[in-house]
This record gives sequence, C-alpha cells and structure tokens, in this order.
Amino acid sequence: MKCADPASRLLSVCLRLLLLLTVTLAAPAQTIGNHPAIYDAHGTLLPWTPWRDAIEREVNWYLNCPVEHGYPRFVYITFMDGNYEPLPENASFIPATQDGMGIISYLKYYAWQGKKDPRILRMARYLGDYLLKEANTPDEGKYPRFPRSTGWRGKFPQPPDCGSQGDNPCEIQPDKGGIVGYGLVLLYRETGDGRYLQQAIHIANVLTANMVEGTATNSPWPFRVDYRTGAGRGAVSGNMAFILRLFDRLIELDHGEFQAPRDRLWAWIKNFQLPDLAKDGQLWVQFFEDHAEPDNRTAWAPLNLARYLLEKKQALDPDWLKHTRALIAFTNDHFTGIRHGVLICGEQTNDRKPWGGILSTYGAVLAMYSRASGSNEFKGVAYQALNYCLYAVNEDGCPGQKVDGPGRGGWQEDAHTDKLHNILDAIAAFPEWAN
Repeated sequence: MKCADPASRLLSVCLRLLLLLTVTLAAPAQTIGNHPAIYDAHGTLLPWTPWRDAIEREVNWYLNCPVEHGYPRFVYITFMDGNYEPLPENASFIPATQDGMGIISYLKYYAWQGKKDPRILRMARYLGDYLLKEANTPDEGKYPRFPRSTGWRGKFPQPPDCGSQGDNPCEIQPDKGGIVGYGLVLLYRETGDGRYLQQAIHIANVLTANMVEGTATNSPWPFRVDYRTGAGRGAVSGNMAFILRLFDRLIELDHGEFQAPRDRLWAWIKNFQLPDLAKDGQLWVQFFEDHAEPDNRTAWAPLNLARYLLEKKQALDPDWLKHTRALIAFTNDHFTGIRHGVLICGEQTNDRKPWGGILSTYGAVLAMYSRASGSNEFKGVAYQALNYCLYAVNEDGCPGQKVDGPGRGGWQEDAHTDKLHNILDAIAAFPEWAN
C-alpha cells in the first residue's frame, strides 16, 4: 500500500478539524450551577470569576440581609430564598451547625480582610448572640442550657420542644454542642466578651458529665439525646472532631479540668474510630440533622477530623500524615463521583449530591493536605472541586445550596455558613487561587 501524498494528508487533517469545529459550535454551551462552564485546553474547569471576587460578592449579599428581631434573617432561617425570604415549604432550622460554622466562617473572613471591616465581626457576633440567647435547652435535665441541633425558624427563643427534622421534640445532638462551643471560644478570643467563654465552658462541662466509655460499637456520646432524661438514640456519632477542638481550646485557656475527658476522647478516636476506616466505616455514621439511618456513613466527619490533623500535625498525632491520607482515601472510596468532568464529593451514604458545605469541605481538606504533605496528588482535584462549588454563586452574590443546577438560596449552611471558611482554608494553602 502506498502512503498518501502530503497534500492529501493535509486535506484529511483539515476536514477532521472542520468536522470537530462544526460539532463543537453546534453543541449547546455547558452550564454549571449559575454560569457557563469555562475549561482550559486540557479540560480543567476554571473559575467563572476570581475566587476573591466570588466570595466578596457573596459576603456583600449577606451584609445586605434584612435585620429583624435583632438578627439578620439568615441567622434564624435555614431555608431562605434569593430575596431573603423564608421558603414556605420548610420551616425547620439547624441553629447549631448553621450558626456555629458561620462564626468560624466570618472570623476567618474578618482576619483574611485584615480585620478592617467591623461589619464582618458584627456578623460573627450576631451568630454567636443568637446561639447564646435563643437556641438552648431549658436550664434543667441532663443537658441544661445546651445548644439546639434543630428548631423552627423565627423563634426567640426556641421553645423547649423545638426539635425538628430528624430530632424528636426534646432531643439534642451532643456533637453539635462541640461545634457551638468551639465557635464561641473563637469569638471570645477575638472580642474578649466573657459571655461567649462562659457558655463554651458550660457546654464542655455538660459534655464531660454525660461522657461514656467509647467502644468498637459506640462513641463517647450518642448521636441524639433527650435533654431531659439523657436517653440516647443512635449509638454512634461520627463527628467527634469539634468536641476535641473545644476541649483543646479550653485547655489552652488554662482550663485543665478538660484534660482527662479530652484524653479519653482522643484515645477513642485513635484506638477505635481511625482503625474503623479500614473496616466497614460504622464508626463514621450519623452527622446530618435530617437523617437517622444508623448505617448512614458521612463524608463530613472524616474530612473534619482530617482538617484538624492537618492544622495540628505532630502536636496532635505523630501519625498525622498517615491518618489524614486514610481519612481522604475513605472519603474518596465512599462518597465521590464525576460531574461535568470534575471529581465531586457528596455528603453521606444516603445523599451524594454536591451540596456546597460538603463539596467545599472536600476541596479545602485536599488543598490543605497538598500543602502540608508537599504532594500534588490531590492539588488539581481540590482546585477543580472548589471552582465547581463557586459556580453556585450568582452574579449578585446570592449563592445556591448546591451545584447540580441553577439556583438561589436554600439551605443556608450549604449555601454560605459552612462554605466560606472552606474557601478561605484553601486560599491559605494556595494564596494564588484567590486571584
């Protein structure tokens, strides 16, 4: 067989390029979240706008949120639309996670902006004040004055029987107290307001009083508890990282009474929970307020422990790098999938959608791991996951709760309060990503 002459080869190449161009032009532009998708020549998803611009738009949108009853609406509403109005179909509310993670987000943003805008610190205080004044159990029972995991929007304060979503009316979730207490300690350290510290100490004391011995089948606190009687429901609560954070912060402030429970908690994490990563993962179940399946593993709990290991490193665990890698591998094995050519992370066994909170958590932890380990294994994955997440932010700054379609508002934890701090953690790891 004779080879084609150069002119014929050139014509063939040109025809193929013309066909490819025709198909490309005829195909509709791909949309991710609220924007046309932008890819580079290698197929890497790029930001729709610089990260700095996206989060500034988002924060400015929240700074314009109407203030009523002494708080911006998103502080006491979980399901809010793109006009700052409550969504009528769901009046339930998750004060502890939504506002506790919001404190962390706004304090990180305040620091990132050089502590120049007092409105940002005021927003963190709005979140803390609501948790301090409006979202606690009565001063009675086994968990007195303890943060409410769930409730109902627009209640000042939340009534004694306010449990909603997966909680019974008088139930709380002990791990959510860890989130609130940790947020309040951070708020105390920034403002010097002793009210925040006193409530954080109280939360830690209540947790210590109700702590049990963790085993291969139960965590030191159950997932749900009747605050009146202490009766538990759900033997395992996978999120122990924030109670550990709370104890550690209080010990740093010379509250040595929390050293013993802290050590018992860390011993359970290291001797039981971390080894369970290589088994069936049943010590990583149950975090989300709207779910009660006893075998519902979550990505949120292992990723947030990984974040703490990456922050503390040797001071927390001599094997921090190995354990962090195992936590990421567990998450990749159980909760990830491909959307629009991007590896994304879902929340839990029973919900693998790319909600903003979990997807940003995933990207942030991978970025932190890449920086701390010096490995580029997950760096590109982290960058694209966070680019994907920010496609949910609209032009005016109103974010959507997830990225599998256009949207405005929704779950405020996923849209904003449990997302902003993750973007900032990734920027801390790779500052060039902000621009």
